[in-house]
Amino acid sequence: MQHPEFIQKKDEFLRYLRVERNLALNTQRAYESDLNQFVEFWAQLSEDEKQHLSCRQILERYLISLFYKKIDKTSIARKFSCFKSFEKFLRAQGIELALKLTRPRLDKKLPIFLSIEEITHLLDTVQNHELPTRRPYRDKAIFEFLYATGVRCSELINITVAHIDLQNKTVRIMGKGKRERIVLFGQKAYDRLHEYFNHERPRFLNPYDQLFLNYRNEPLTSRSVQRIIEMFRSCLKIQRPITPHKLRHSFATHLLNQGVDLRVVQELLGHKTLSSTEKYTHVSIEELSKMCNTIHPSNDLLKKES
Repeated sequence: MQHPEFIQKKDEFLRYLRVERNLALNTQRAYESDLNQFVEFWAQLSEDEKQHLSCRQILERYLISLFYKKIDKTSIARKFSCFKSFEKFLRAQGIELALKLTRPRLDKKLPIFLSIEEITHLLDTVQNHELPTRRPYRDKAIFEFLYATGVRCSELINITVAHIDLQNKTVRIMGKGKRERIVLFGQKAYDRLHEYFNHERPRFLNPYDQLFLNYRNEPLTSRSVQRIIEMFRSCLKIQRPITPHKLRHSFATHLLNQGVDLRVVQELLGHKTLSSTEKYTHVSIEELSKMCNTIHPSNDLLKKES
């Protein structure tokens, strides 16, 4: 396969991901970026290399170059996934690349989450006038809603008023891969939404408009939501980063610590496989270990003996 043909097949593959696979928009953009970087790498080779090296050899050379550039393992793993999917797509068209790709082993990282006390402090103790924002009702509603539902930032910005069922305290979410799910929220999130509706959100807007709006009454972007959540960091006694995804981690971890079934948490998070949810059990096990060390009867006996 020559350079021009690769570009043509790349465009077909991206169209396939968009139309037939219904992959999340962020994944589509990441794969497009990965393939474009390889196209650029190929274009920069010498004419002699372009003539004598096969597409497979050039691709292998490109992937090796990523390790020498000390690119983050997570990014390299995603690029491997991209090219494996692309190889499978080409194989279905009778084009065999014969790649032998093994994803790099990723270091397991425990999810970072906020404590219940920290979240309670930010939502209940910190007063609206203490927040450096012109829309405290909206911003607290966003924070509460992310924590109450565990939705992704990309999912939050696409929620419309019509998706909300206030009577049953549920919201319809369109997740990754266009998979739809229903998530629940409690009385506190319900109250925050009502405060936002009553004080800051313009009335008489189309119910199919986005739930959370900016000052121009336009939908918020993911970056805007990230900045809103980062703003709450200044109200913590111990400064540490806060992101929408950390609130999602907090939601999952706190539910599991309270004894909620893992499969229920999987459904609420919209994870396709249980293995994606299992990372939160490590944190729960740590919490259980602490509990055993502090409240188990045998430890009381040891204290009395000593």
